[in-house]
Amino acid sequence: MGIVDEDIGRVRDASDLVAVISQYTQLKRVGRRFTGLCPFHSEKSPSFSVNAEEGLYYCFGCNTSGDAITFVREKEQLDFVGAVEWLANKSNVQLRYTDAGSGEDRKRKTKLHEAVGKAASWYHDRLLTGEDAGQARGYLRQRGYTGEIVRQFQIGYAPDGWDTLARSLKLASADLTDSGLGFVNRRGRQQDAFRDRVLFPVFDAQGNAVGFGGRVLPDGDGPKYKNSSESVIYAKSKLLYGLNWAKSEIVKADEVIVCEGYTDVIAFAVAGLPRAVATCGTALTEEHVKLLRRFASRVVLAFDADAAGQNAAARVYEWEKTHDLDVAIADLPVGVDPGDLGVSDPERLVQSITEARPFLEFRVERALDAADLGSAEGRAKAAESALVMIREHPDTLVRDQYAMTVASRCRLDVELVRRQLVNPPKSPPAARQGRSKSDSGQPNPNAKQQRTRPQRDTPELEALRLAMHQRSEIIELIVPELFTDELCATTYSLLGQILSLHEVIELGGPEVAEVVQRLSVEEPLADPLDVASLLWQPYLERLMAETTLAMNSASMEGQAEIAREHTWLRLRLEEMRDPEQQATAIEQLLVWMKDLPEEPV
Repeated sequence: MGIVDEDIGRVRDASDLVAVISQYTQLKRVGRRFTGLCPFHSEKSPSFSVNAEEGLYYCFGCNTSGDAITFVREKEQLDFVGAVEWLANKSNVQLRYTDAGSGEDRKRKTKLHEAVGKAASWYHDRLLTGEDAGQARGYLRQRGYTGEIVRQFQIGYAPDGWDTLARSLKLASADLTDSGLGFVNRRGRQQDAFRDRVLFPVFDAQGNAVGFGGRVLPDGDGPKYKNSSESVIYAKSKLLYGLNWAKSEIVKADEVIVCEGYTDVIAFAVAGLPRAVATCGTALTEEHVKLLRRFASRVVLAFDADAAGQNAAARVYEWEKTHDLDVAIADLPVGVDPGDLGVSDPERLVQSITEARPFLEFRVERALDAADLGSAEGRAKAAESALVMIREHPDTLVRDQYAMTVASRCRLDVELVRRQLVNPPKSPPAARQGRSKSDSGQPNPNAKQQRTRPQRDTPELEALRLAMHQRSEIIELIVPELFTDELCATTYSLLGQILSLHEVIELGGPEVAEVVQRLSVEEPLADPLDVASLLWQPYLERLMAETTLAMNSASMEGQAEIAREHTWLRLRLEEMRDPEQQATAIEQLLVWMKDLPEEPV
């Protein structure tokens, strides 16, 4: 397909090249030119020059050059047509297409963006002025949200009506469904996707409205958190909440803060760090990292560092190498998320970023700080725990630097530590009889050398066999959180992300390799739904036990909310025990699980 040449010329003329490039690097006027650090390669002295009058740029360091269209193609990873459309949207230029079919596809997306944008405005206005939004406004005030914050982030409210939005916007059924704003029920009537929820509108990096994340009010029904459904404009693995607002600040600081929830992003902005973004109910992906690298060379992870270390170390090091990226961990207090810390101690939240440390340094220091270094046995255990983490790093020089740190902190001979780093000791048979425990009696996620080797006849191992031989059937029924055996959980997580078993073996390490190689030659014997049910039931029982304990320390309002959640879980457990209701129960639980990573507002 193509765009009329005349329109392309109009886009070039209308595009402010300096404004476009300033979203990615700071420019300073020097005479008739603008100069700055090149956004295409790392440098300390400015070698990038922009001729605003001619609409051209050139870098004397890497010799890259072009016009506005070339720049957008490179930085946004778009094809020629996509870059022209990107600039046309910014410049309010109406395009004409030479291929009607392709043009219609793009017009379709534009229409869906407009529909979601109208919905965002409607929900926002409803929160500000609606009589039925009083409880939502009160709830947000309780959480410390001022009117200014609500307006800045366009927070909205979905009223408790089946089709209030649909009737107000009068969208065609296809537009309502394709945009994720609603659906057509069994009676053929339009129905809203969100009801009685505080809504956070989600925009793509270009500022197009694509979807919502919603939190149910304390007295509301249904799961606590709900996201827009996947659509042609809303793909969670490629979206980052807040990037549309934060990208200019990210460029200025050459740093981006990555959180897990919408309120974390808002907390950082209120605290004076408006360069935070959040994943939309999913883990950080390669696509997310590629997107962020267009704007900054440093990423600070502001979420659970222990979980990040356990599950993402290999990926983090690969991202650093492949994308020339520095990854650090925010020094957050243990067990406190940024959204809550921003309310209780905003200065401490800022400090967590200013004192963020490299990924491996943070993990090693936390392990050593938590260890008993007052005895020879305690120092030995601490050193081995830290060395397990250090061995994961691909760079020999980096590993050696941390080996010296461990030797100093644990009062050990540095050469001995270096030998242990290269040649870890074999675990005796007795050490593999049970799961490794920390001093507190809890499973130690860092003790990879002592993880239990799973036995033959367990539901978790059968799930892994199914993941290797009938992947499409089991992958839609269970999630890694259901596994209690750490090795099985890690293996299943990798199988769910990577198509090739050889890649799983390569990235998973020797223990994962052993499990995969063994199970890959064993045929599964059970039905996927039966296996899924056997994993879900104990998981639900554990969650119910946790909610029961949580009741003791909760407020009256909190107790009512926890009681509702406990009842909901109990009903799902009862359904899980009924063969005729298992599939329905799992479907509901998976929807619920998708939104669990998001924190409460």
